[in-house]
Amino acid sequence: MPALNVLTVNVHMGFNLLNRRFILPELRDAICEVSADMVFLQEVLGEHARHAKRHLNWPDGPQYEFLANTIWTQFAYGRNAVYPHGHHGNALLSKFPILRYENRDVSMDGHEERGLLHSVVSLPGHTDELHTICVHLGLREGHRQRQLGLLCGIIDTLPADAPLIVAGDFNDWRARGHSTMLACGLHEVFERAHGRLARTFPASWPLLPVDRIYLRNATAREPRVLSARPWSHLSDHAPLIAEITL
Repeated sequence: MPALNVLTVNVHMGFNLLNRRFILPELRDAICEVSADMVFLQEVLGEHARHAKRHLNWPDGPQYEFLANTIWTQFAYGRNAVYPHGHHGNALLSKFPILRYENRDVSMDGHEERGLLHSVVSLPGHTDELHTICVHLGLREGHRQRQLGLLCGIIDTLPADAPLIVAGDFNDWRARGHSTMLACGLHEVFERAHGRLARTFPASWPLLPVDRIYLRNATAREPRVLSARPWSHLSDHAPLIAEITL
């Protein structure tokens, strides 16, 4: 099996850093230029009736289908936050068959609605199924710690020898949850390659290590933060990309 190019990006519902401009078409162009095999998306809209009326270039369908274009024929979506005008959540775009998926609700009662999108992917020439978990954790430290515990609980149920990619927006800018992920038997690709976690927020001047790519039964090479133009103006998070070998 050749290496997989994996991209993770918080798309900020298709708007730029200060929500002043709808940039989803430009974001799609940038994602297509990267031509990753799998794309982990956070804060992607499934529907928003009010925005659809305000913006002439609003897509006819869900944002994740628009971003998939004709490149990623497979996609999975996990709805997290629901409100009167629509909903948003996490999504996985894949060039390979998605056999099944499940969105695990890790919301804390009365607070932010969050989820973990667990997908199982079939790779050509590889006998083991690839497990992926697209992550978007809460803003409060206590909530994140509980959500990380739930994430590790999911990981513990997976086959011990199966390749696993866990990627997304951990909101863990102090890296206090990083040791929890290591204790779950994962390693983080930027820490292993460069000795520290990648700084991804804010995109225009990345200072905080918010976004991560963790692996089990897999290795990565050449992980990069996409912080130059056009990425620095397409979201509030800088995306991460890595070449992963199973």
